[in-house]
Amino acid sequence: MIIRTISGIIGIVIAAFIIQLGSLPFAVATIILSLLGWYEFSDILGKKGLDTTLILGGVVLILMECCAWLGNLEELLAVMTIGMLMIFLLTVILYGTVRPVDASVSIGGILYIGLPFSHLMMLRFFDDEKLAPPADAMSKLFSFHVPVVNLDIGGAFDALLSLQFDVGTALIWLLFIATWASDTFAFFVGTAFGSHKLASTISPKKTVEGFLGSMVGTTAVTGVVGHFLFSFPMQEMFLLGLLLSIVAMLGDLVESALKRYGGVKDSGFFLPGHGGVLDRFDSILFTAPFFYYYVVVMGIV
Repeated sequence: MIIRTISGIIGIVIAAFIIQLGSLPFAVATIILSLLGWYEFSDILGKKGLDTTLILGGVVLILMECCAWLGNLEELLAVMTIGMLMIFLLTVILYGTVRPVDASVSIGGILYIGLPFSHLMMLRFFDDEKLAPPADAMSKLFSFHVPVVNLDIGGAFDALLSLQFDVGTALIWLLFIATWASDTFAFFVGTAFGSHKLASTISPKKTVEGFLGSMVGTTAVTGVVGHFLFSFPMQEMFLLGLLLSIVAMLGDLVESALKRYGGVKDSGFFLPGHGGVLDRFDSILFTAPFFYYYVVVMGIV
């Protein structure tokens, strides 16, 4: 538990630093995470005799993330198309070594990992427009006058919350906070009150009560953070939270089904006490694309 806690804190600090920096550090970190996830995916399926095109798949993933970083969506589609054709072509060039089923599984893994991380990249570099500092809204909630000592709490919040976020940074923070809230509420509510299994054959520890707690908690957290911290429209934020809790649970179950198929407990050892990249980003793989298109369709920014 101590190792899990320490590694978790270190991971959050590093993630926060990279998210705020953006630009090249965020792009490089995203590419590295996608490659680690691809390796874990290949390792899990390798235990069932399925051999992915590891190197070519890694190259395709790097090119996909680079296209997403630069905002070249037509080039992203071209990379996916050419990559798919080249992987299937290996079944001819390396006939007997690369089977059609290997090629199919490889393409599925590249899409499963590459597209969500590409959407993460597109969210972070969504728009350079600056939002109002969080203190503008938060100081109104936490400012009051105390007679005699003349204490202005709002001033302290103005200092703490004076950071100015661009739209992309705010969207990434909101996505991660909402997804983490979903996992956290599901775990604690499920642990305290869970008695009805949600999907016992796939993930025995997940409960209906935990899922309901996640829905309530994620809706509240996303609504409050999205509106009061980043000034996004309130109704859309509460609806987003509700929908994200559902999508996050689906992403979690998909990764659980993958691990159960491969007969492994954790996808890897990326973060001590927390498992691999797929373990930490299982929900994000589903919430990131959903979040992106929700923001676009609903005209949030």
